[in-house]
Amino acid sequence: MSQNRDFAAVILAAGKGTRMKSGMHKVLHAIAGRAMIDHLLDSLAALHPSKTVIVAGDRHEQLRDALVGRNVVVALQEPQLGTAHAALQAEAALKDFRGLVMVCFGDTPMVKASTVQRMIDALDETTRVVVLGFRPADTLTYGRIITADDGSVRKMVEHKDADESERQCDLCNSGVLIAHSDDLWRLLKSVGNDNAQGEYYLPDVATQAIAEGARVVAVETDPAEVAGINSRGELAAAEAQWQRLRREEAMEAGVTLRAPETVFFSHDTELAADVTVEPNVVFGPGVKVASGATIRAFSHLEGATVGEGCEVGPYARLRPGAVMEKGSKIGNFVEMKKAILGEGAKANHLTYLGDAEIGAGANIGAGTITCNYDGYFKHKTVIGERAFIGSNSALIAPVTIGADAIVAAGSAVSRDVGAGDLRMVRAEQLVKQGWADRFHDTMKKKKAAEKKD
Repeated sequence: MSQNRDFAAVILAAGKGTRMKSGMHKVLHAIAGRAMIDHLLDSLAALHPSKTVIVAGDRHEQLRDALVGRNVVVALQEPQLGTAHAALQAEAALKDFRGLVMVCFGDTPMVKASTVQRMIDALDETTRVVVLGFRPADTLTYGRIITADDGSVRKMVEHKDADESERQCDLCNSGVLIAHSDDLWRLLKSVGNDNAQGEYYLPDVATQAIAEGARVVAVETDPAEVAGINSRGELAAAEAQWQRLRREEAMEAGVTLRAPETVFFSHDTELAADVTVEPNVVFGPGVKVASGATIRAFSHLEGATVGEGCEVGPYARLRPGAVMEKGSKIGNFVEMKKAILGEGAKANHLTYLGDAEIGAGANIGAGTITCNYDGYFKHKTVIGERAFIGSNSALIAPVTIGADAIVAAGSAVSRDVGAGDLRMVRAEQLVKQGWADRFHDTMKKKKAAEKKD
C-alpha cells in the first residue's frame, strides 16, 4: 500500500449469531484452532492499518476479553438498526483519523489482504467508493451489484428489494467496501431505511454516492473468499476450505502428504520440505517439524517440536512441551508431554514420557512410565545418554538414571541410578513345585462332581 494512503478497518460483528446456537460470540468460533476474527485481523495486519474498530452488540464483553492485547477498539451498537448504522458506530473511535476506511464483516474471515489492496488501488480522483463483488454458482438471497456499460456501479440493491430483472444479475455484493473518511461518515448519515426490512443498509453508501454523481466501482473476487459463516454447517465448510488450501500450500512447499484429505493442520503448523505425513494425522496448535521427519498414521501432535529425520508413530501422541531431537523416534502408543527425547533416542512402543529429559541414544523399553505426578506436584525424570530402560519399568520421579545405566525389565525405580550401573527392583520369585498340577486336578474333580449333581 502506498505510504501516503493511511488505512483503517471497521469490522462489523454486532449480529446475534442465533443460527450458531451457541453461548459464544459467533466470530470467536474457530477455524483451524484460531477464532475467525483473528484470521481476519491477521490478514488485515499485512496492510498496517492505523486503527481497527470492531463494532459489537450482543456478547460484546466476550469480544473485548478475547481481543485483549490486540491493537483494536471495540465499539458498541445498541440498538441494532442495520449494517449502515453499525458502521456509523465506529465514527467516534476514528474521529481523528483521515484516510481510507474499509468496512467488512467479522464472519467473513477469508478476506485476503491482496484483495483489499486491489480495492485500495481502485480508489482514485474519479472514484469515491469501491465495493467487493463475487459471482456465486447460486445467487440465493445475496444483494446485487448492477453495473453500467462502462463497468461502474449503477445500483446496489438488496435481494428483498430487487425486481425480477435485477435478480437475474449474478454479480453479488460481499458487503465489503472502501471509501475515504471524508466521504464515508457523511454518506452513512444520509442512508435511510425505506426498504422491506426497515433497516439502514451498508450498500446504500454506494447508492448515496451514485445519487451525488460520484463514480462507484466494483472489484471482483472468488466467492470462497467472502463466504459468510452463520451456522455450524457453514463453519465446517470454512474449515474444509481452509484445510484444503493449507494442504495444497504444504505440498507445493515440498511436504509429502500420503492422503492429503485425511491430514488436518492448525493455523500455525510449520512443516519443512521433505517431511512425510501419512494418513489420518492431526496437528494441533504450536507444532514445528524439521526436514526429513516422518509422521506416521493416526498420530496427534500439539505444542511439539520434531527434529530433523525423526519418526513419530503410528498412533503416537505428542503433547505441549514435547521435543524430539535429531533422529529420535517414538513408535505406536507412545505419549510425550513436556519431555525432551535426545538425538537418536528411541521409545518404540507403549510408553509415557512426561516431565522428562532423555539423553542421546537412550533406549526406552515397552511399557515404561515416568511417574511424574504425586497428586499435588509434577516431578522430573532424567535419563542419561545411552541408558537402557527395560520393558514395563516405572520411573518414580524425581529420579535420575545415569549414562549407560541399565534398568532391568519390570523395575519400579524410586532412587537415582549411577552411570553404568544396573538397577533391578523386583520381588523375589517363589516357586512351588507341582502346585499348579494339584490345583488343576482338584478343580477338575470339583467341576465333575457338580455336573453329577
